[in-house]
Amino acid sequence: MQPQALIFDLDGTLADTMPAHFLAWQEVLAPTGLLFPEEKFYSCGGMSTFRIIEMLSREQGIEVDVTTLAKAKYEAFFPHIPSVQRIEPVVQIAEEHHGKLPMAIATGGKHGAAAPTIEQVQVGHLFSHVITADDVEHHKPHPETYLKAAAALGVDPAKCVAYEDADPGVVSAREAGMQVVDVRELLAKI
Repeated sequence: MQPQALIFDLDGTLADTMPAHFLAWQEVLAPTGLLFPEEKFYSCGGMSTFRIIEMLSREQGIEVDVTTLAKAKYEAFFPHIPSVQRIEPVVQIAEEHHGKLPMAIATGGKHGAAAPTIEQVQVGHLFSHVITADDVEHHKPHPETYLKAAAALGVDPAKCVAYEDADPGVVSAREAGMQVVDVRELLAKI
């Protein structure tokens, strides 16, 4: 299939934000007694902050105020943004297609965190649209994020290729009817 549009996830796909998110999680969870080992953290890529907190709370039998903790995690990420780096092989794909195909970002993150991340890795000029968690009712792995991105680009989802790094995002894009490039596989070959 010759794609008519490309849609990229942000965290872990265009931007290596995972180490920054891990540090923010550790800072916020330490006072609660909740544990979030690095291996488990990486297995939850693409999962919403609320779902992660609810899961950890349930699994560890420690009750917490999910809303307050989610807000604290969101705020704790910002001081770590200057350490975020581009994922060059994926950014290069976007740069090679800039001006040739319409492209969007479809992130599970909120706009307030996505915007400074995009600025940090200097990729905003490549994309005509950014769809965030604030723009959808149902988050990844639901297909709504990718469907909205395709609609914003005016391209049939079946004619889009999505770039993703986490299982919930891969499911989201596939459920939207898109061909998916799992960047974990792409980066493993490099």
